[in-house]
Amino acid sequence: MNDPVPAWAHEEVAIVRYDPGWRELGRAECARLTELLGSWLVADVEHVGSTSVPGLAAKPVIDLMGLVTELDAAVAGAAEILACEGWHYLSPKLDLRPWRRFFVKPDPTGHRRVGHLHLITDGHPRWARQLAFRDALRRDPATARRYERLKRQLAEQHAQDREAYTEAKATFIAEVLGTR
Repeated sequence: MNDPVPAWAHEEVAIVRYDPGWRELGRAECARLTELLGSWLVADVEHVGSTSVPGLAAKPVIDLMGLVTELDAAVAGAAEILACEGWHYLSPKLDLRPWRRFFVKPDPTGHRRVGHLHLITDGHPRWARQLAFRDALRRDPATARRYERLKRQLAEQHAQDREAYTEAKATFIAEVLGTR
């Protein structure tokens, strides 16, 4: 029998004003996950994504990224530990991003996401790109504002389609990283 699809899987894309509490939430989750996943990690867990950029409006989801030596070994060893902390694993068949392993942490109601954990293999270029984009937004408030305007526009256009929202940001991200 199949498990029912959780409510958070169909959560609408909504951008909210920056919350200064995101910084501390990110710091606390990074510390906790670094502790829990320490034996699989190559480096400390990083707070990435829009909630890690001071002043930037965002979906209210703390995005975290962990660098591991081997994805499937990390998942095999850590999935139960993470489940006890409220994290739900999405298999690569559902996630459709073979370069990572992905966990979602819903709020206590189960209706909305409060955290994402992206595990990435050491040496994969996505790690450096993600950090470079975050750091570029932190360094340049004008670029961060342009990104915020784009995100608000795309959230209106793709409120019911998280994948389309994410894909539509790719050109802007490539421009900021100079990879386009």
